[in-house]
Amino acid sequence: MAGSHALPRRLPRLVRRGRTPGLRTAKTVLAAVLAFQLATWLDTSSSPVLAPLTALLVVQLTMYETLTTGWERIASVTAGVLIAALFASVVGLSWWSLGLVVAISLVVGRLLRLGPNLLEVPISAMLVLAVGGAESAALDRVTETLVGAAVGVLVNLVIAPPLYVQPAGEAIAELAERMAEFCEDLAASLRSPWSRRLTDELLARARGLGTEVARADRRLARTEESARLNPRGRAAREAQPRLRNTLTALERVHVSLRTVARVLLDRTYFVPEDEADRAWAEPARQALADVLLAVATTVRDAGAVADGTGPTSGIDPACLDTLLELRGRLADALLVDPRADPAAWSQHGALLDAVDLLRVELATALQPPSTSWAPPPLGAAGRRAVRRAVTRRRRR
Repeated sequence: MAGSHALPRRLPRLVRRGRTPGLRTAKTVLAAVLAFQLATWLDTSSSPVLAPLTALLVVQLTMYETLTTGWERIASVTAGVLIAALFASVVGLSWWSLGLVVAISLVVGRLLRLGPNLLEVPISAMLVLAVGGAESAALDRVTETLVGAAVGVLVNLVIAPPLYVQPAGEAIAELAERMAEFCEDLAASLRSPWSRRLTDELLARARGLGTEVARADRRLARTEESARLNPRGRAAREAQPRLRNTLTALERVHVSLRTVARVLLDRTYFVPEDEADRAWAEPARQALADVLLAVATTVRDAGAVADGTGPTSGIDPACLDTLLELRGRLADALLVDPRADPAAWSQHGALLDAVDLLRVELATALQPPSTSWAPPPLGAAGRRAVRRAVTRRRRR
């Protein structure tokens, strides 16, 4: 029933707001056509299909990916052509020369860190080697690759360079909605007959939220990448602190919810199976259900802020006061003499600790940070790798 009630809330997300339908498809088609026409005008070959093929592969989701892919395509084709030209001047095409060219091409591709374009090196080498390493064929292949890469980069740069702020906000809002639904379902379960089977299902659902957390993190990482080398990146730079702050809070809320579900299960399995319904006293279950409903409301509000449908000033801080009051009621309901039941005292304390962490993590989502954000420099990863290598060498 919870899923059917949530369906109307998810329907608006089926239509992505803030996007022009078919824009990326149109850009890809335009890049392929322009690359083919330019290669035809330059008379690179009788059928310059490599130029539009390169343009198709170069037009990626972000400007950073587009430039990276373009560079990798150019490097792979050039390396393959040079290897083939070198071998063709010494030996012809035979089984052993072909095997040697492929082996060397793969090694060179790995040294150049070409990633998905690694196989383009031996492919280019074999095609050029098949025509006897003719300089015209080698030059044509390199020229068409340069034309396709240049056209793909320019089209993606000039025509609405893509930003992915809205998809990230929607993914975070959907994550918040799933967490809120779980809290509401857990609250409803606490007010119904309790059993070991129910606790197993609830813990499995809590763990399953990790998939949604990872999905939202990937969407936000793409948003951050889309701000690099993008003249329209200001929107992503302004939205990133709000989105990252909300997602970090939700990630920690997920951990706390999983802890709550685990504590509920541990106590339920601690008592005999036929007494599972008495593992948690009725007042404690009612009080915890009230806490979870308040958490669901706050989490849903945090998702609305991330999605841009809520107030930009953040969530009403009064919700924390409500949570604190409900936590106090829960503590009173869980009060037990540690000498009479030390196991219950320990498990009740673990449950209260998890509820406290929920309140603390939700507080971080109340007010979006005002600090600015800028993408890391292009060479930052390379410099870090060099520093790590130098540090390891000095230690040795």
